[in-house]
Amino acid sequence: MATPLTGLQHRDGGGVAVMTAASGGGTATVSQIDPSSSTKPAKKQSSPVHIFLYFHKAIRLELDALHQSAMYFATNSHVEIEPLLKRYHFLRSIYKHHCNAEDEVIFPALDIRVKNVARTYSLEHEGESAIFDQLFALLDSDMQNKESFRRELASCTGALLTSITQHMSKEEEQVIPLLVEKFSFEEQASLVWQFLCSIPVNMMAEFLPWLSASVSPDERQEMRNCLCRVIPEEKLLQQIIFTWMDGVNGFKKRKKLEDDVTYQCSPMAEGSCACSSSRPSKQESFLRSSDSSLDSPVDEILHWHKAIKKELVDIAEAARRIQLSGDFSDLSAFNKRLQFIAEVCIFHSIAEDKVIFPAVDAELSFAKEHAEEESEFDKFRCLIENIENDGANSSSSEFCSKLCSHADHIMTIIDNHFKTEELQVLPLARKHFSPKKQRELLYQSLCVMPLRLIECVLPWLVGSLTEEEAKSFLHNMHMAAPALDNALVTLFLGWACKARPRETCLSSGATGCCPAKAFLEESDGSGPSLCPCNPPTKRPGSTSRKESNGSTGTLTVEVKQSCCVPGLGMNSNKLVAGPTKSLRSLSFGPSAPSLTSSLFHWETGISLIDEGTGRPIDTIFKFHKAIRKDLEFLDVESGKLNESNENFLHQFNGRFRLLWGLYRAHSNAEDDIVFPALESKETLHNVSHSYTLDHKQEEKLFEDISTSLFELCELHDKSKSVSSNSNDTLRNYAELATKVQGMCKSIRVTLDQHILREEYELWPLFDRHFSVEEQDKLVGRIIGTTGAEVLQSMLPWVTSVLTQEEQNTMMDTWKQATKNTMFTEWLNEWWEGSSPSSEASPSESDKNMSQGSESHEALDSNDYTFKPGWKDIFRMNQNELESEIRKVSRDPTLDPRRKAYLIQNLMTSRWIAAQQKLPQERKGDMLDGEGLHGCSPSFRDAEKQVFGCEHYKRNCKLRAACCQKLFTCRFCHDNVSDHTMDRKATTEMMCMNCLKVQPVGPICSTPSCNGLSMAKYYCSYCKFFDDERTVYHCPFCNLCRLGKGLGIDFFHCMTCNYCLGIKLVDHKCREKGLETNCPICCDFLFTSSAAVRALPCGHFMHSACFQAYACTHYICPICSKSMGDMSVYFGMLDALMASEVLPEEYRNRCQDILCNDCDKKGSAPFHWLYHKCGSCGSYNTRVIKVDSVADCSN
Repeated sequence: MATPLTGLQHRDGGGVAVMTAASGGGTATVSQIDPSSSTKPAKKQSSPVHIFLYFHKAIRLELDALHQSAMYFATNSHVEIEPLLKRYHFLRSIYKHHCNAEDEVIFPALDIRVKNVARTYSLEHEGESAIFDQLFALLDSDMQNKESFRRELASCTGALLTSITQHMSKEEEQVIPLLVEKFSFEEQASLVWQFLCSIPVNMMAEFLPWLSASVSPDERQEMRNCLCRVIPEEKLLQQIIFTWMDGVNGFKKRKKLEDDVTYQCSPMAEGSCACSSSRPSKQESFLRSSDSSLDSPVDEILHWHKAIKKELVDIAEAARRIQLSGDFSDLSAFNKRLQFIAEVCIFHSIAEDKVIFPAVDAELSFAKEHAEEESEFDKFRCLIENIENDGANSSSSEFCSKLCSHADHIMTIIDNHFKTEELQVLPLARKHFSPKKQRELLYQSLCVMPLRLIECVLPWLVGSLTEEEAKSFLHNMHMAAPALDNALVTLFLGWACKARPRETCLSSGATGCCPAKAFLEESDGSGPSLCPCNPPTKRPGSTSRKESNGSTGTLTVEVKQSCCVPGLGMNSNKLVAGPTKSLRSLSFGPSAPSLTSSLFHWETGISLIDEGTGRPIDTIFKFHKAIRKDLEFLDVESGKLNESNENFLHQFNGRFRLLWGLYRAHSNAEDDIVFPALESKETLHNVSHSYTLDHKQEEKLFEDISTSLFELCELHDKSKSVSSNSNDTLRNYAELATKVQGMCKSIRVTLDQHILREEYELWPLFDRHFSVEEQDKLVGRIIGTTGAEVLQSMLPWVTSVLTQEEQNTMMDTWKQATKNTMFTEWLNEWWEGSSPSSEASPSESDKNMSQGSESHEALDSNDYTFKPGWKDIFRMNQNELESEIRKVSRDPTLDPRRKAYLIQNLMTSRWIAAQQKLPQERKGDMLDGEGLHGCSPSFRDAEKQVFGCEHYKRNCKLRAACCQKLFTCRFCHDNVSDHTMDRKATTEMMCMNCLKVQPVGPICSTPSCNGLSMAKYYCSYCKFFDDERTVYHCPFCNLCRLGKGLGIDFFHCMTCNYCLGIKLVDHKCREKGLETNCPICCDFLFTSSAAVRALPCGHFMHSACFQAYACTHYICPICSKSMGDMSVYFGMLDALMASEVLPEEYRNRCQDILCNDCDKKGSAPFHWLYHKCGSCGSYNTRVIKVDSVADCSN
């Protein structure tokens, strides 16, 4: 699987790396790129898919202009909305069809070559469609008279601009380079041609002129050159496309040069043209009588109804034949027929909704019936796909009955619908419209379809008509087509004739001559004339794209070559293997395209997330709920920024920065941990690349909002001062506030869609590809890179939007992932420290008890055993105390460790209670520090009067809770005391500047010190101060460590329970490996302030101890494995052993050895010191047996 590229690749200055056509599914060979050629684009070799860059540029320009107009509309109340409405509708139509063509052509083809890329972009199309729906819902609402409507419209337009711009940028960064890399030049041209042929004809007539006008003259010429390479080399097809591209102005210029254009057939050789054999008198008589015989051309709608019903009857009969035979082998052909007729019905419905009904009666609507038909067709198609997927496992009788019932049901629905239309719509059309207008409506209805469908539909429809009906149909089509569509209607007439035998030319009978022949004669006066009845020879090299006339997934119509008009050449294309998407609703309704097609299928059919499964990874996605809540706040409350309220502005700014910081932590965790884990699975390559690009774009959005908020605050401060330009300042403030509101709407929409796609696409993958243990490890890694400060902000933020059950589930998952760490201890300390004093909490003595013991387990909350408080114990006599001890001893429900702990504390409780009571009695006497030991400043540098001690630089002393003496640090206390100091139990400090004892804190509370900082770094958990080094508090070690912080230069390994360098993510884990003593100096490693070194075997020791120990040893003192790469040393031993000669009596002796490095047993020649392992070559071995008899000479 190829790695997604970061930019557009060009070959020979703008070309495509060509993949050999004969390689089939083989590896693509990419040519090397010449960097110097990128500045000189070679027009003839530019990749055909680069034409999409012009499409994107035009869409961006239209979006920018529309957004600027919306902003002007929002800030100027006199501007009318009508011009904006037309532009909104145009943009929606253009972009919708652009997306549909990508979903139908480009993405399915890409998905065959590169997995896990296209699906994300199709999902983004769904999101953009939803934004359009919201925008038009706003336009259709009753809010237009409200003051906030204008700003809301500008905000929605800005959100649309942001979403589409980001989507296109991602396509240019990922999709287009993949198309260039994975598809040959001819394949790219074929994809672009299919793309163009998948856009409705009426939209192409608008799209191409607009596109041409949106680019510079040089780009327009380059685009024309590109289209020349994309469009099949047929003059008629090229004439159609370039007529559209030039628009009306280009047509008028050509018209001046073609004033004598007539549709008269030139004399030809006898027998060379079927058109010539027709008698002129019959043609003329038909033309004279055609208008009188067809007073109501709109009745041709009945032809469509008749053909559709006939096809549905045939499909129902085919379903019954399958039921009778039980043979499902031909289901794919059956599915193609269904796909074809479904597409015909849908486009027929769109034509009615967009062309016929609005013209006849604006209140007429069959939208409900049309939606029901589309839904039924989709269900029918899904049923067929299920039958194909189940194969031999399916129940034939059950599926057959469903197949027949679905076919009959669809036929009934459509038959009733057609009858209603024929009774309600056609009479009105006959009554209110002239024949000319009726013809125009029918022609416009046909142009609602794309070219690739019309090519199949016209032969299919004409083939179901009688000869007179067919001639009338073609005559009306010819009469209705505007002059600009001469080439297009010629193509239509030629396609329609393909349903008839070779010797019959319906178009000549309907129009008085052969239009295709006349058109070709006009286009090229030189050379022999061509006739529709005599197809031209196929041009060399065109077989890959121009052989046949259908599109993949449509009904195969038997085409009899009776006309020379070219086909589109799409059936022979093998880039898209079968139908890839369910039928789309192209009528811009609220329904999103179905996600049940093969493009949206993974290897298993798991639906959306089941939140009740309780998977560990679900915890990460719970953050989405909190993100959505804050996004809603920013979107809704940003409308109040215009009020210029200073307090609200500061509150809004703070809430925004909280969201930004937490979202950045969340996205970094996904980019650094979650996405690489997904990509590590072979079947999931490329699945997350699009989301990484999203994070970069979203970070830029946050930065832009931050900058605008800063400017807004500056303008607010400026507006408070009275000046001559205060009106300008207020106007600028209002404009900037409107801009910020739009940006907040944009970030909400963008992140909402991003989160939704993650939950739909990525979330289920963890259940399929990751075990619970792997998910636990991922959660642990994510939490292990999250610092204490971030957790303090994150946990209340997340839990505030969760139910109690969700909170419990999340915390259980976190505790499971951090079970080897001190996270629960830190969480309890922080939670108790942040809780209001009024809340129910353990008694003060209970808190002291928990602080006095570091490693005991929490007591069972359901334990009914009496748990006396310290005051109760202090009042007990010895007999009562012994009685309580015996109760605990006899309690069978208690865990033995808990029982031992309770008994030990009860036995020493009188002394503990006395120690707890003693500081309270002396506290009042020592508030001023008088009489306290150490009530004087100490200095780290006495000459410079720098406060501190030999261990730390700080401006305070700590009052030890154990002995109530003042010391600069715990090491100073421990060096002169017979006990150790628990710094976490410290509650008071003395400022060495004013010598006042006060509650411990980061600054001095005495007014005379004016807020003097005790140190640059202060930890409220460890009561630790440091004014020199960079320190962070790890919530999982529950200690302060040297470094910049978790996720920056360190991470906490949940298995080892230690903070390791960020580069040591892949290391050998040993559970709680550092909760032991150094094997050299015997100091406790976990709480040691000295640097620790990890050995390859997984054991640890102090770095200084390692340096000293390694001078004389190379094996681990614990497990005896080598502490490094000893290959050089072992090579020296090999040379020594080779040069050494043993005495005769020892030469043939053999010794059994055990290798400490590979743990394998073996034998080695006798030696007093060195024995080489035969398996790994290590000399780190030990002798387990000496055999004095065995001969090792062999």
